Amino acid sequence: MTEQEGVIKFQLDFSQQPALSATDVVEISSWRAIMLQLGMLGQTPQRYDNYGFGNISQRFGAQNQFIISGTQTGGISNMTAADYALVTDCQPQQNRIAAAGETKPSSEAMTHGQLYQLSADINFVIHAHSPHIWQHASALSLAQTRAEVPYGTVAMADEVARLFADTKVLLQGIFTMAGHEDGVVAFGQSAEQAAQRLIGCYAKALSFPHYRF
Repeated sequence: MTEQEGVIKFQLDFSQQPALSATDVVEISSWRAIMLQLGMLGQTPQRYDNYGFGNISQRFGAQNQFIISGTQTGGISNMTAADYALVTDCQPQQNRIAAAGETKPSSEAMTHGQLYQLSADINFVIHAHSPHIWQHASALSLAQTRAEVPYGTVAMADEVARLFADTKVLLQGIFTMAGHEDGVVAFGQSAEQAAQRLIGCYAKALSFPHYRF
């Protein structure tokens, strides 16, 4: 890795308090468990210097509020409401996020927030780590953020907006982060749609003749 995982780079206005119930996180936790089994997110000594990787979010409540997995929760097998944060306000141009919960939001919350603001049809976002998809982004005809743009920044939020303006990413529902090793972001109207887009690209990447198991 050229950059340490899990570093929060935005200004965070955080209220440490219970903000979500067990019912609120049933769907997101179910899909997170699937991503964990696929190795799309998690924490392991063999990857990224044992830092947690990947995150997941779901639009929730009023306007552009969303639930997101907490920072460095990749190693938790069974997430509870206390392991998620509720982002109540996201202002990419001001590099500011307001959130509440028992854990701080993922370091990629700014990118998630930008996606929810770019399209009212986006209700679920998965930031996965897949070497196979990332290495074959061009062959898969996926939109890519520029290599010099770091994750979790205003520049990344701007870059995502550029992809929406200049590419077909809204139709594809998936893009890679060229400057964030193995970083892949999938989104959709539902959790199932976002996951299907991600898994579909994963299957295609594994089918390439030059890939070896």
